[in-house]
Amino acid sequence: MPGSHLPLLEEGMARWPFGPPHAGIALDFTGAPPALDELRALVEERWKAVPRLTQTLVAPGARPGLAWWTGRHRWARADGHEPAGQVDGVDGTLRDAVRQWFHTPFPAGRPPWGLHLLRGSTRGEFSLLFRMHHSLLDGRSLTTLLRALFDDGRPLDGAASLAVPGPRRRTARPAAAAGGPPGLLTAGRAVPLPHQGAREPAYALVALRADVLRAAREAAPARKATTNEVFLAAVSGVLRSRLRDRDRDTDSDAAPGSAPRPVWLSVPVDERPDDCGEFLGNAFANVRVPAPVTLADPAARLTACTGLLTTVTRTRSTSERLVEGTLAALPGATMALAGGKIFAPAYAPAACSYVHLREQAPTLAGRPLRSLNIVPMVPPAGTATFALGGCAQGHTLSVATNSGSQDAALLAEAFLAELASLAERCAEQARAQTPDDTGRTC
Repeated sequence: MPGSHLPLLEEGMARWPFGPPHAGIALDFTGAPPALDELRALVEERWKAVPRLTQTLVAPGARPGLAWWTGRHRWARADGHEPAGQVDGVDGTLRDAVRQWFHTPFPAGRPPWGLHLLRGSTRGEFSLLFRMHHSLLDGRSLTTLLRALFDDGRPLDGAASLAVPGPRRRTARPAAAAGGPPGLLTAGRAVPLPHQGAREPAYALVALRADVLRAAREAAPARKATTNEVFLAAVSGVLRSRLRDRDRDTDSDAAPGSAPRPVWLSVPVDERPDDCGEFLGNAFANVRVPAPVTLADPAARLTACTGLLTTVTRTRSTSERLVEGTLAALPGATMALAGGKIFAPAYAPAACSYVHLREQAPTLAGRPLRSLNIVPMVPPAGTATFALGGCAQGHTLSVATNSGSQDAALLAEAFLAELASLAERCAEQARAQTPDDTGRTC
């Protein structure tokens, strides 16, 4: 709400130390781009009741003053800024946009978001890129906004967009693996990235073959795996491939005779209960789950990822609310004390985010949706972010790094290889069965 201070999660993103905390989603469509006035009229019609889109972010004070350490960012109403005024057109591709815009702060005094009509180099195709300051919205909010623009969409409800989730939240069920969930500042093992090329942020985008992804889901012996489980298993395989052979099953920094410390994956989990599904803002929690890097068999890694992100709806405890309130009271000090741990590669060498649209055949002004692509924030140094974008038409993988100009592309290629190994594992299982038993389709 205008005038309110940012909660702890959003405050942390507003103070992101690795570059402007920008993220986005691009929707690729087949067909000629719509007229810019047509798109602006659609945005004004469908998004005009959303107060969040007319707010600006106000910093607590200039560094290194006392206000920066003790104060908090807040939202302020930006009168005169209609949603349609945030829409523009650009003759460029998504990669051009990432290079140019995701390292440039939003101008002060304007809402920190924009919808860009990208007229790419491919004839008969165009993209819509929603770029935002991550303190403004999360991935679930973005899909809610973009879904409203489809031909079968409807104007968003302003009251529903303000329905902040209360004490009841959806959370990930604690994982039994690795002794349960880690402590807030518990570190694991770091995983070295390629560090190829200039030390700078990098972004890569690749399409996943539908038949390979489908076969990979069949590689788990007990049941068909979810796409998210395949995603986590493939990222775990990438991390395993980055460890030296002697480091995959041992941990030189662990106590003698003890098991290797886990390699943690950081995964955002939507906290919205069912009655707050249209809330627009940030309502997610980053949980850490163990990456099964000690398992050599791709199918075994997939089995180990089964159920890691099973969610339950429960009431947040008094102690949880007390800790969050205490940390949020002094955000600058909290970031200074905890930042060295929570941003370290040993805390979580990789983050994994999955955003998808379930509509079967969405269109925008009659143009069919072709794919959904995610652009994550610049990750902490020495870590990587893997982001899976999905819709009924297919899946794409985005990789962001902050360690070398070639690292994102190298890790994306490694992910495709891990996905292929899962699909091949499924084919091996099918070949091992007798003709009467083959009910699996790889």
